[in-house]
This record gives sequence, C-alpha cells and structure tokens, in this order.
Amino acid sequence: MSDYQMDGRSAVVEPSKPRILEILGPGLVTGASDDDPSGIATYSQAGAQFGYIASWTLLLTYPLMVAVQMISARIGRTTGRGLAGSMAQCYPRWVGVTVTIPLLLANVINLGADLGAMGDAAHLLVNGYSLIYVAAFGAVCILLQVLLKYKRYIAVLKWLSLALLSYIATLFVVHVDWSSFTRGLVLPTFKMDPSYWSMIVAIFGTTISPYLFFWQASQEAEDLKEKPRKEALVKHPQEAEKANTRITLDTLIGMAASNIVALAIITTTAATLNKAGATNIGSSVDAAKAIEPLAGQFAKIIFATGIIGTGLLAVPVLAGSAAYAVGEAARWKVGLSREPSEAKAFYTTVGLATVVGMLLNFTPIPPMTALFWSAVINGVVAVPVMAILMLIASNKKVMKQFVIGRSLKTFGWASCIAMFAAVVGMAVTAFFRDRAGTKPVSDCLERETE
Repeated sequence: MSDYQMDGRSAVVEPSKPRILEILGPGLVTGASDDDPSGIATYSQAGAQFGYIASWTLLLTYPLMVAVQMISARIGRTTGRGLAGSMAQCYPRWVGVTVTIPLLLANVINLGADLGAMGDAAHLLVNGYSLIYVAAFGAVCILLQVLLKYKRYIAVLKWLSLALLSYIATLFVVHVDWSSFTRGLVLPTFKMDPSYWSMIVAIFGTTISPYLFFWQASQEAEDLKEKPRKEALVKHPQEAEKANTRITLDTLIGMAASNIVALAIITTTAATLNKAGATNIGSSVDAAKAIEPLAGQFAKIIFATGIIGTGLLAVPVLAGSAAYAVGEAARWKVGLSREPSEAKAFYTTVGLATVVGMLLNFTPIPPMTALFWSAVINGVVAVPVMAILMLIASNKKVMKQFVIGRSLKTFGWASCIAMFAAVVGMAVTAFFRDRAGTKPVSDCLERETE
C-alpha cells in the first residue's frame, strides 16, 4: 500500500477535514488566484466593451487550461522539482533566464497593480487613503509567506479562495439577457477590430498565465518536502495512480471555479455596463462603482470585497511563483516549506517582488494600463513556456514511464496553438489599426488623473 493510501490525507490538510479538502490543493489555489484584480479588470472591460460576445473564449480556455495546469502539476509530482528546476535539468541556463526575466517583469507589474486595486477597493468600502492600504496589504502578503508554517499558509489560501463566490452572487442582483448570453457563449465571434483582438489575447493571457504553470508545479513539489514519506513518482512509481487521480480532480475543480467566476464577471458587466453604454472603465474598482447605480449598493460591495479577497490570494502566488522560477533557474534553495534562514535568497526575492510592485503605485504609471499589458505580456510569453512544458512532459529521461498520454498531449499542444493564434491575431489587427489610425483597447483603459 502506498504512503498516500496509508496516511489517507494530503500533505497540506488536517486529518479531520472533509474528504473534499483532502483532494483540493494546488489546483484550487492556482485556479482561484487566476481571478485576481488583473483578471477581474480584464474580464470587466471585456463585458463592458463587447457585451456577451467575448464569453466564448472561456468555454475554449477551460479544457486548454486544465490540460496545461495538469501537465505542470504532473511534472512537479513526478520529478519532485518545479518547472524552472526541470528546465534547468533539460536545457542550457540561458533558456531558463530567457523565460524567467519576462515572467518576473510581468509578475511584478501584475502584483503591483493588484495591490493598487486592493487599496482602491478598501478606499471605496471604508474611505481612508488608498496608498496606506496598498502598503498594508503588501506587508500582510509578505508576512503570510515568511511567518506562517507551510500547512497553515496553504490553509489560508484555500479559505481566501471563497472570495470568488462574491462574483457568483452578483449574478443574482442583475438582469441577464440569457438568450444573448447563450449565443455569446456557444457561437464564437470573429471581427476585424484591433481592440477586440487585443482583448481576446488579454483574456487568454490572464486566464492561461505562465505564473500559474510555475506555481502549481512548485506546490506539487513542495508537498513532497512537507511529507517525508512521500517521494517523487520517478522514485516511488507505486504512488502514481492515487497521485494522478488527485491531481486530475484538483485541477478540474480548480480551473472550473476560475472560468465560471470569469464568466460571471463578463456576464455581470455585459448585463449592466454594456447595456447602459458604459463601455470604457478605468479599473476593476471603477467597474464596482459603475455597477452601483445599475444594480444597487449590494452589488458594488460584493464586487469590491471580491477584489480585496482575490488580491490577498493572488499577490502571494505572483510573488511566490516568481521566486520559485528565479530560484530554481539560479539553483538556489527554494520553498515556502523551508525556514527563511534556509532559503534567504528565495524569501528575499518574494519580499523584493512585492515591495517593487507596491512602489509602482507611487509612480505616475496608470495602473489599469499596467494591468492590461502585463496580461498581454503573459499571453506572448506563455507560447514558448508552454512549448517547453510540453517537451519536458514528453521527455522519457525526465518523466520516465510517466510521460503524458495522447489526450494531454493533444490538448496541451492545442493550448500552444490557440495562444499563438491569439497573439498573431492581435499583431495582425494592430497593423491594420495603425494604418486606420484607430486606438488600441489599452488607450481606453487609462484612468483620468485628478
């Protein structure tokens, strides 16, 4: 009998917890963190500007997202290393550096803008100074990772994932045109509009993001460190069936939660803002403000509260995934299960990424523009990262007998092609946009300075 079977529980939950919490772990946290303030802003702008017609992207991204995240998790569980660590084993160091630098850049911009959105949301709910809240949230996110024990930290992240329910709740206080919703969901819309394609690639970029690949793979590897009797599958192949079943269920549920919430946000803003002609919003907080006169104060409160809750979940994940990628590429000791004294460079990277992101809020850079283009950067960077991911997962020297099967290969490469097509579509329509003299969607996202 395998160690997993003997113990009857996962590495990050207590034995008294319900069975469902034994299954849900890295996949749930990864999926929930995908709906961060950056994602909320992108989905809100999609619904406000284009109504229901962008909904089809989330029906497409679900199986693709599941495949990529499942492959990432299996690499971590099979090898006992994170994604960057596996890259370092297979490819020259320059490959890891080439991938890590844009990932770090996008993550820092993303978490900085997320902190800004959280500060604005707190100001909207209780008044006060937004920048003070930004600093406070940044400090809390650093302390969560540095001071909490790994099991307790993961438990906190799981509970924070409940913040996603706030966006489901908004659907009960708005009037949705379900026939238009259904058409937008099942009938893909293609149009020669540069703003539309910029938005499509932003949706793909914020839904299928490189930092999610690194985080889930690293957390699967972390579980092995936390539970000494568990080993990488290449060393203990008898654990494979149980481990892969858990990964499959965890990822299916986690990614479903992510995409359902994204769809709820697009639907809510399409039913309110787009219908009222409020097609250009400046931020996720502006979306909350704009919803209030259309759907009431309750909708505004739950929308703004969700921004804070998802931000507290996502900011540590963004900083942590960047630290894992940098640390594994540089061959440092990494891991949230390690004491800070054991992994000084790793925890320093976590802290610096958060602090630099926090300081971006004290610059004149428009936060919504930064958020949008960090999503676009993620979309572009995801293509080579996903290709490398697929090559590693198919490499028998790395994965041994646990190379991915035909189904995962098919959906994994389909994800690469879909992301590449979205990026090409954005580039082509941007060319025609420039010739026509129209504005890109990011120009519509900049907030007016007071």
